[in-house]
Amino acid sequence: MSSICIIPARGGSKRIPHKNIKLFLGKPILAYSIQVALDSQLFDEVMVSTDEEEIAGIARQYGASVPFLRSGETAGDYATLADVLEEVMTQYARLDHRFDMVCCLLSTAPLVTARRLEEAFLLVQKKQYDSVCPVVEFSYPIKRALELTSDNRLQMIWPEYMKTRSQDLSPAYHDSGSFYWVKTEALLREQTLFCRNGSAIVLPETEVQDVDTETDWALAELKYQFLHHDH
Repeated sequence: MSSICIIPARGGSKRIPHKNIKLFLGKPILAYSIQVALDSQLFDEVMVSTDEEEIAGIARQYGASVPFLRSGETAGDYATLADVLEEVMTQYARLDHRFDMVCCLLSTAPLVTARRLEEAFLLVQKKQYDSVCPVVEFSYPIKRALELTSDNRLQMIWPEYMKTRSQDLSPAYHDSGSFYWVKTEALLREQTLFCRNGSAIVLPETEVQDVDTETDWALAELKYQFLHHDH
């Protein structure tokens, strides 16, 4: 089966300007995703989907392909990742290049390793899933979650679990926001990265970090150094 790694990296980041090419421990953060995709040797093509020539130039410098720029429609704030992938696959089809599987690897995911990419890839292959993504377990049972009402009173969202022991509640997970494997046919049919016949691998907190603020960024650098301190 042929596979492509698509790394979305639009230019319009709001909270951290130029986030996709901001230096992360001395190197553009985008470079880490490109490098891990190339190192994994899982892909026939590693490409960056961007709307900016500056990002495209840096992507090519680190070994990725940028055969075309992203359209204005998918560079906007409301385009989904599925929209971006569908546009890329359509463009490649026009160039007579088709791929059986797609891995969407985020440009701000420096903690991803080639081993994790392969683990998820093999799960798709062996179990015949249509999609697999990494998830992280919530550190506290979400069925014991609290909320503040409009008049600032504290209450349980699900009061029926008030007396349930934490260890008796089933674990819940959230998307790690790092990468997604999906079969092309399923992606185009369902237009989502979470297919009905989909599964996940579970990552520890040390391998996951959102980078939406400067504090997030600093934490991601610390986690990267922790994970690579033996190298």
